[in-house]
Amino acid sequence: MKYLDEFQDPGLARRLLDEIRATVTRPWALMEVCGGQTHTIIRHGIDQLLPDSVELIHGPGCPVCVTPLEVIDKALEIAARPDVIFCSFGDMLRVPGSDRDLFQVRSHGGDVRVVYSPLDALKIAQQNPHRQVVFFGIGFETTAPPNAMTVHQARKLGIPNFSLLVSHVRVPPAIEAIMQSPSCRVQAFLAAGHVCSVMGIREYPELAERFRVPIVVTGFEPLDILEGIRRTVRQLERGEHTVDNAYPRAVRPEGNPAAQAMLADVFEVTDRAWRGIGTIPASGWRLSERYRDYDAEYRFSVEGLTTREPAACRSGEVLQGLIKPHECEAFGTTCTPRTPLGATMVSSEGACAAYYLYRRLGTPPTPQEASPVA
Repeated sequence: MKYLDEFQDPGLARRLLDEIRATVTRPWALMEVCGGQTHTIIRHGIDQLLPDSVELIHGPGCPVCVTPLEVIDKALEIAARPDVIFCSFGDMLRVPGSDRDLFQVRSHGGDVRVVYSPLDALKIAQQNPHRQVVFFGIGFETTAPPNAMTVHQARKLGIPNFSLLVSHVRVPPAIEAIMQSPSCRVQAFLAAGHVCSVMGIREYPELAERFRVPIVVTGFEPLDILEGIRRTVRQLERGEHTVDNAYPRAVRPEGNPAAQAMLADVFEVTDRAWRGIGTIPASGWRLSERYRDYDAEYRFSVEGLTTREPAACRSGEVLQGLIKPHECEAFGTTCTPRTPLGATMVSSEGACAAYYLYRRLGTPPTPQEASPVA
């Protein structure tokens, strides 16, 4: 615990906040890309402790939340088949599709299992050679390498009854799409440290230069977030727009070459739809032609599904940073973690879930509660 405690020190947090206050001379709007960072910010009241002139905008950094409704419905269709064992991480089971979720599929007899690694699903396939085993592979660049490695292993070991339902997305194209939006207010980004630990930072300098926005690679503890904000505000005040690695204990400029090689072998870049946002060019991965036999979409021919988003759900606006969760009329009333209208309320990294858990319907915290290490 000592190592984590060092990044939750109240005294250091106050010093960083003092430096931020002393630096800021005008309003700035920063977007944290990662849902894990959003939860740290809301849990510890960091946004409440910052000067009023520094606004944090929550971005589309929750992989569960941005998985499109069409892919959720494909997962539900596959999971309901009697010859299928459908494996997923637990946070996907409550994500609503058009008319049901994976929990409901399981309650009606579907063999839906929670696993803690894609290799668990591969082992299940080995143990059940007469049934099809599908793993729901979602996430950003962070979770893509282990899923790619699992498909690689399935092919190497000759396990024909395993397949992957892929919904992987990439962060840099999302940043580009956000900056190109006519409604964009973002002036700088806190980049996700775990994504950069895999992919490095080579894709970010071009974005920073083209859109003239600082991009600061940031960790996930309170002091990580505050240091990222301090460096970002300093750049903004100086009129700079460079990529700054504020998370060197985990991120190297080149990233993880072995993980990147595995991604290049198994996946290929493709356009990808983001739930509530739309299709972003070159923003995702799909299995390459070499591994197409392990593609669940291809294997089960789940196409032509009709999807419909709940009219009352404004999660798309939340994911684009256009509104805060409590500004949605359904938040905390018709939409709660028990009765979610969208994935942003049910996901462990969703912004709506963070506001519900730590803000309680948007009620501001008391001064005693608003501690950076509460």
